[in-house]
Amino acid sequence: MADIEKLLKQAAMQIGAGGSAGFIEVCIMHPLDLVKTRLQLQATKTSSKHSDPHYYNGIVDCMKKMYRYEGVTSFWKGILPPILAETPKRAVKFLTFEQYKRFFMFGSSTPTPITFALAGLGAGITEAILVNPFEVVKVTLQSNRALATQIPSTWSVTRQIVRENGLGSRGLNKGLTATIARNGVFNMVYFGFYHSVKGYIPESQDPLLEFGRKVAIGFTSGVLGSCVNIPFDVAKSRIQGPQPTPGVVKYSSTTGAIVMVYREEGFRALYKGLLPKVLRLGPGGAIMLVVYDYVYHFLENKFQTKQ
Repeated sequence: MADIEKLLKQAAMQIGAGGSAGFIEVCIMHPLDLVKTRLQLQATKTSSKHSDPHYYNGIVDCMKKMYRYEGVTSFWKGILPPILAETPKRAVKFLTFEQYKRFFMFGSSTPTPITFALAGLGAGITEAILVNPFEVVKVTLQSNRALATQIPSTWSVTRQIVRENGLGSRGLNKGLTATIARNGVFNMVYFGFYHSVKGYIPESQDPLLEFGRKVAIGFTSGVLGSCVNIPFDVAKSRIQGPQPTPGVVKYSSTTGAIVMVYREEGFRALYKGLLPKVLRLGPGGAIMLVVYDYVYHFLENKFQTKQ
């Protein structure tokens, strides 16, 4: 009974800490996620780049044109779905990571880097299944170029997707395989690197140095994960975003989308949006781990005080 109570308390603290970390990370870093999606959705052009107001020649150009043609609030288009998804997403991420870690220890008393990587992969796959419907709605909203006062609401977009294409692979769960690949690979690298390296860098008694240690490891983990999984992220954006020709599905499968982008636009196109992705998930990875850690310890102390 005591063990069950302890597990329930840990789950409650993980939900509170994970929800706080997710909410803060999304609010701060969402504009870069939107820029990343816009860059990934556009096909490479050979002419009329400069005359097209919706062709973005890099991060700065994208942000300037969004501000000019869509207004400052456009930087937070599609933010409600990830906010709604972050609390259960972070809870699932950390809860399942611990469970997968125990499973992949294979009876050993000490986890290895492979243990952390496989546990991260499992947590990422579980996370992807949960958040994919939110991702479909988010990408649909982010690809909308209307003024902020004219864009449809999150709920109306969700209803439209379900009404027109249902809940399956052509509707609210479109691009599920790509999301699984993206999140699985990212978390495999993210958790694998973070927990492996953390053991080699001792904790500091100085709070400022310890804060810097956590930020540095979290930032590096986020950057590495972003660099490895970006082709799957490009495929996901192409599958879930508007197709080049209305009514014709050009990007339908993860492998097919990657191959098509490579053949038509070249190898570099598979890394579209890498810079804003790194700028988001590098600091974002650090923000998430640091906020999660401090909020978790705060809640842990609160629970202990009440006992």
